[in-house]
Amino acid sequence: MPPTRPTRPVRAPVRAAGIPAPAQPAPAPAQPAPALLRPAPARPAPAPVPVTVVRAEDAPGPTLVVRLDQLPPGALGLGRELAALRRALAPTPYAALNKIALYGPSGRPGDADLDYRFVQALPDGRFDFRTGCGHSLLACVVAEGRPGPVTVRALTTGDTVRVTEEPGGDGAHTLHFLRAPDAPGTLPTGRPAELLLGVPVSLVSYGNPYVFVDASHLDPDRPKERLLELRAAAARLLGYAPHSPLPKIAAFRRAPGGGLSVRALTVGGWHPRLALTGAAALAAAAALDGTVVPGDAGGTVSTPGGTVTVSTGPDRVGVHHKRARVLDRIELPWRIHATA
Repeated sequence: MPPTRPTRPVRAPVRAAGIPAPAQPAPAPAQPAPALLRPAPARPAPAPVPVTVVRAEDAPGPTLVVRLDQLPPGALGLGRELAALRRALAPTPYAALNKIALYGPSGRPGDADLDYRFVQALPDGRFDFRTGCGHSLLACVVAEGRPGPVTVRALTTGDTVRVTEEPGGDGAHTLHFLRAPDAPGTLPTGRPAELLLGVPVSLVSYGNPYVFVDASHLDPDRPKERLLELRAAAARLLGYAPHSPLPKIAAFRRAPGGGLSVRALTVGGWHPRLALTGAAALAAAAALDGTVVPGDAGGTVSTPGGTVTVSTGPDRVGVHHKRARVLDRIELPWRIHATA
């Protein structure tokens, strides 16, 4: 067995008098805790925001009207914020509401009284920020309660609309779209008519981009499906995503008593009458040479839910006899999503 090696005790070094010990390194600064160990930042408590629910006649449903200067600091009206707002509507009678209008004093007071931004809630839970809605624009004016006329700048579409109360005191309004029907951009392809899937149509951008087609070219057994096919073809032509609600589409035919009868699609199905922007676009199309819409389409237009009255001038298109009423004024929590 090999001899064991004696262990040597470890002693602290002995230093001669007058010789200082070497400087010790400073302790390392404390490192922050890993992100997984840090407490999550406190989420801002939702702030109560007053909102108004307004129902415009002829619209598929009511509009949630929110005044921008009543939002909490930091609110941007993002999709996440609006999704939380819609969830807050669940216990109310307006859980299915899918139109949101944000408005406030105009940033161009010399040109308009109010600025307005429309948001369309889609069936899959997303939001579209590019469409316009004339009925929701009127809802903002009614919610504001300002005596007319009121000029509104629609930020999503670039339209300027003057809203005036009609005489008679019955709450009727006329909305004048202050743009000439033949202004640049009304025909987005530069042509008054196109051939889509073998069907002559007109693409008109006035209030919203629209596709107009004579109903005689539709299969009477599946008109909705054919309109959706044409709308998808028009979306590809105009550069919209297939799931976008734009362009809108409407079919027309000669009414037995004269004028036109129109039926239009909206998000989720048939429109009960005709969108206010659809009426404006139809009147603009009728004022242009070469479109598929007959030139005498002005005046009264028949729809499944009643009549719509339109007019055209050299510098505007008017949609008449539109009404809206306040259904409710409530407070909803507005949650701001903090970012890191």
